[in-house]
Amino acid sequence: MKKVLSIGALALSFVAGAALSAQVRDWHDLDEVHKHVIEAIREMDRARAANHYDMEGHGAKAEEHLHAAEHELDLAVQAARR
Repeated sequence: MKKVLSIGALALSFVAGAALSAQVRDWHDLDEVHKHVIEAIREMDRARAANHYDMEGHGAKAEEHLHAAEHELDLAVQAARR
């Protein structure tokens, strides 16, 4: 369970760092981050299933945050493409 939460925290910090970084030069960088977040969502789903979804609600909350990050990154990619 700690590994799952660590993966979620790492993914969220990676997304936050990428989103706030002034070094993002084009939408391709954001698109790569977006792909990583989608993969993190898949990994979180597999980890939650392996733990029979019994993480005292923390796994669901982490997955919710990952979905929110994915949505925001999608909007950022669309905005950067303009």
